[in-house]
Amino acid sequence: MQKGIILVQSKYGAAQTYATWLKEATGYDCITLKQAKRENLNRYHTIVLCGGIYASGIAGISFFKKHISEYSGKRLAVFCVGASPYDEKALEQIKAFNLKDTLSGIPLFYGRGAWDVNRMTFGDRTLCKLLQKAVAKKDPNAETFEPWMAALMEASDNVCDWKDKTYLEPLLAFLKDTPIVYKGENG
Repeated sequence: MQKGIILVQSKYGAAQTYATWLKEATGYDCITLKQAKRENLNRYHTIVLCGGIYASGIAGISFFKKHISEYSGKRLAVFCVGASPYDEKALEQIKAFNLKDTLSGIPLFYGRGAWDVNRMTFGDRTLCKLLQKAVAKKDPNAETFEPWMAALMEASDNVCDWKDKTYLEPLLAFLKDTPIVYKGENG
């Protein structure tokens, strides 16, 4: 694999764990987005953003969007981390919400993270509790009951850790086998 860098934005540590595992598997450099300087990224052939999902948004995606014009000729990928089990439909929704317009050609990969309400900020904990109350009113046997809803109700106040290196396999295959590079919004 050619020289690359992993940019990580992790609030509770799961995205950081995946970024560390990815660094071990690829030999890429790994820094937080706070440490990232756009001029230093020019020397890398591959840039992977690894960030958590919060309210459907991928942490750090704004950095990619802000600097996307500078990434022509580079291989880009986004690895997002969430508490829900893998679901193709949900991942397509996350992609449509986050990787639109100039970011639409960037591939998206997913890893399941962790859940611990005791480590959440007051705001995150409050939002999750409100969402759990709303979901609890729904019929779990209805067609509209999504996999993320079942996972939310199952997690409840439990401490859950679903991180698994196998979630990185599709991304690693992409990095190994795909010479496709970002061509810019007109490419």
